[in-house]
Amino acid sequence: MLKDVMSEAKDRMEKTVEALYNDLRTIRTGRASPALVERLQVDYYGSPTPLNQLAGISVPEPRVLAIRPWDRNTIGIIEKAILKSDLGLTPGNDGQIIRLIIPQLTEERRRDLNRQVAKRVEEGRVAIRNIRRDAIDMLRDFEKEKVISEDDFYTGRDQVQELTDAFIKQIDEVGKTKEAEILEV
Repeated sequence: MLKDVMSEAKDRMEKTVEALYNDLRTIRTGRASPALVERLQVDYYGSPTPLNQLAGISVPEPRVLAIRPWDRNTIGIIEKAILKSDLGLTPGNDGQIIRLIIPQLTEERRRDLNRQVAKRVEEGRVAIRNIRRDAIDMLRDFEKEKVISEDDFYTGRDQVQELTDAFIKQIDEVGKTKEAEILEV
């Protein structure tokens, strides 16, 4: 029982860290990265479709993203989706390729982005703590039902706390890496 609870908590915590990492990849820095737009939802024949399923995304220059739609008829809807997004980028197209020029970030914009990162990192920490609470509640229920002993409960609780500390440390490292990337000039 103890191993099952630990395994489930670890799996959920790993998914939380992965979700935070993927979420932070979409925050714009001073460099072009396909991750900025690949999950952007485009209204393709009435259904929201990720951009990376409609076009090839490349980085021909450090501050330029090139989006080459597989179907040229989709250029207009891809442009509209980019304009509607919160990226703050204006697309330019030549009929075949959409180019997004990533401008240099201002100091104020960097501070705003760092606040966004800090907020999302804190949300990740809260999610990890909620997983810890769920695991400890599960252990407490097992103890009340006499499935595990009181000693096993306390041992399990300590193991869950160690796991929580390790994953919060990972979340903090992901956040610090992203903040350093944003502050890089």
